[in-house]
Amino acid sequence: MPRPPLTSRARSFLRNRTRVGFRRSANSVIPAIQMTVCAVGAYVFAERVLGHSGPLFAATSSMIALGFTRDPRLRRVLEVGLGCTLGIALGDVLLALFGTGIWQAAVVLFVSILLARFLDSGTIFTTQLGLQSLLVVLLPAPDGGPFTRSVDAIVGGLFALVIVVLAPKDPRKEPKTNVRELLGELSDVLRESATALTRSDPTLAWHALIKARNCQPLMEGLSGSMGAAQEVARLSPAYRRHRLELGELRGSIESIDLAVRNSRVFTRRLTSVINHAALTDEAVQELSQVIEDTADAVDVLGRALSASGAQERDLSLRQAREDLAAVATMLHPKLLGIQRLEGEGLVLLFRPLIVDLLEATGLPHDEAAGYLPRL
Repeated sequence: MPRPPLTSRARSFLRNRTRVGFRRSANSVIPAIQMTVCAVGAYVFAERVLGHSGPLFAATSSMIALGFTRDPRLRRVLEVGLGCTLGIALGDVLLALFGTGIWQAAVVLFVSILLARFLDSGTIFTTQLGLQSLLVVLLPAPDGGPFTRSVDAIVGGLFALVIVVLAPKDPRKEPKTNVRELLGELSDVLRESATALTRSDPTLAWHALIKARNCQPLMEGLSGSMGAAQEVARLSPAYRRHRLELGELRGSIESIDLAVRNSRVFTRRLTSVINHAALTDEAVQELSQVIEDTADAVDVLGRALSASGAQERDLSLRQAREDLAAVATMLHPKLLGIQRLEGEGLVLLFRPLIVDLLEATGLPHDEAAGYLPRL
């Protein structure tokens, strides 16, 4: 097919970029208001209450502490505040020892970075300490004395902390979105595995394994958003009532992590089983149906864990639990018509995955494992 004209492609690109830009700006309205109020408030407080002249460090430290991250976290605020304060203090000390100049600035920056890495592994902490100490050497000293800028940095960090505690976004939103995305990927892994088994296609099984491996970044992102959500719920009076729900969600996520890991083991073994034609047609049909049913239950579990209302969550969790329990009762080689050792091993690898998913619905381990038929 001929490629569309350059002008048409350019217009399409601009439309898409504009649409994405407007959507990103619309989603950033609340964080932008928070950052504006925080930065201006810190500046005004340092200038009019503390009497500092041009307290830029108060505004900049508060903006950097909030930032456009998934969720402003207490660690981030503390890193920025301490990094700014230590950086400014170190810059003032070295300024008194060596004076100002290019080589002095280089020495200050080098020493600041090494000191930051010695004190903490955080990237934000290192950047702030180095940057602020460098600015102290390069910028003229304020009228209020050498450590005026340190106080400004503390003011900015405190204002950011107030915003984090009093006006966070709903901490449940992001981990719920992330867990549904992760379970959607796990469901795709299972469906692709079932298709590979039905078609006797080891390449599709290998693709399922690659997809299962690619779930790890999603899992890491989910763990990060979950930690941020629990931190906000502990700090913010408005969201403390959600601590129990978030604790239950964390327990489900830990079980999902194990299920994802087991899916990698299962799909790797599935490739070998297909290559060696270790299953009869009856066994292929039965096992592929079990895998498909598991994928359906995983979709229901994703809806349950991402539900906004308690009633919807409870109903979907109950359905997911019942569907997974029904799958678990079938996981015996004889019930699936499997006769060869390789096929039996595949079923044995699928059993812990089902137990992990049952635990993700809220069941204790013994009760979840109790649905499995005895071998």
